[in-house]
Amino acid sequence: MIFVKPNTEKEAVYLLNNSNGISRILGGGTDVLVQMRSGIIEPELIVDIKNIPGIREINEINGGYEIGAAVSGSEFNNYPGLKEFAPGIAEAFDLIGSSQIQGRCTLAGNICNASPAADTAPALSVSKCIVKIVGPNGFREDLVSNIPISPGKNSLKKGEFIKSIIIPKRPPYSSDSYIRFTPRSEMDIAVVSAACFITLDQNKLIKELNISLGAVAPIVVNVTGINELVINNNLNDDLLSQISIICSSSCDPIDDKRGTIEFRSHVAGVLAKRAIILAHSRAGDKIEKIAR
Repeated sequence: MIFVKPNTEKEAVYLLNNSNGISRILGGGTDVLVQMRSGIIEPELIVDIKNIPGIREINEINGGYEIGAAVSGSEFNNYPGLKEFAPGIAEAFDLIGSSQIQGRCTLAGNICNASPAADTAPALSVSKCIVKIVGPNGFREDLVSNIPISPGKNSLKKGEFIKSIIIPKRPPYSSDSYIRFTPRSEMDIAVVSAACFITLDQNKLIKELNISLGAVAPIVVNVTGINELVINNNLNDDLLSQISIICSSSCDPIDDKRGTIEFRSHVAGVLAKRAIILAHSRAGDKIEKIAR
């Protein structure tokens, strides 16, 4: 195995593009090192990207935030204002592993590992976050939701790697949330998860409501058909019940020892309702603060 720590994006791309065997990026290493030690993969090349300028930085950009691919969970959650800006993404990121793991795990790694149960994938997808990708043909951008394509597989092409993740500017009176169900309260992966992004107007009428579900299909489910139902309406029990049914019917889960198809589909609807109520409360708080 060859281990390289390039100082530029161009050098990293060259190494990845000219590798003939399995190659892996090392940002945090919480997935790739475990996979290597377990014998799941035997990379010919490991490219440690942490020396590349900007790769470990968080920057405010165009009213949103750009998160470098090697920024850890603890760095994200301790960055001033970021947790308040995107509480749902912060919640999801904070659920990955222990305090020790939080010092290493990254958004880019969680996305590229392409686990159906990845915590940050629904939270980033529901907010229409974007990845900046560098490769042999230069830079390109794509939605986070387009990166995982099946369990354990992503859409990155040979020689490409994620440079950063963009959390876009949000309309006024917007917020998000993330909730998951696990058998244990700590150190577990989601059996079902739900993320919500909501935008209200000054009268608390819904202008936009998005739901993304995790661990209920091979990739994140971005639920369709909700906005037609809720736009310009107040949130109420009837709407929540209708959305819950839509979410449950959008699932395509598996049966395993952690949950049946019926259980996962039902819980997805329940968690979606809870995520909506939480995000709605957060967005409503912003209206109340301005009113004061």
